[in-house]
Amino acid sequence: MSNVEWDSQTVIGFKRQTAKVAKTDSELNAVRLRSDILGNKANTGTDHQRIAKLDRENEVAPPTKVAPNVGRAIQDGRTALKLSQKDLAQKVNEKPSVIQDYESGKAIPNAQILGKMERILGIKLRGSDIGKKLEAKKSSS
Repeated sequence: MSNVEWDSQTVIGFKRQTAKVAKTDSELNAVRLRSDILGNKANTGTDHQRIAKLDRENEVAPPTKVAPNVGRAIQDGRTALKLSQKDLAQKVNEKPSVIQDYESGKAIPNAQILGKMERILGIKLRGSDIGKKLEAKKSSS
């Protein structure tokens, strides 16, 4: 046991890699195929463009906003009743900023809020007859 050299290393199964030059067409084609599999960055330009185009096609459209004529109808109905935005907001049980967004056309339409404003203002805000007076409901008794 005293003859053991502790400083020397023995590596089993290690083959030193040397650079190989492709000399034939078949070796060159094998290298090209391997570079495609491994993902050579020089050849992937068109793939990235195609993927980006697919991503653009699948984007979700932003939600629709209130039409400008609805905002104008709210404003006209509110001024006819001599209500401020704050007064209308209190009657609808919403914040004044919500009424402001509806009048400016920035709000995303909500059927409940539009229905409340229709009842208070007495005008249609949904459908085809926007801005027309609501007809009083006839009680069937």
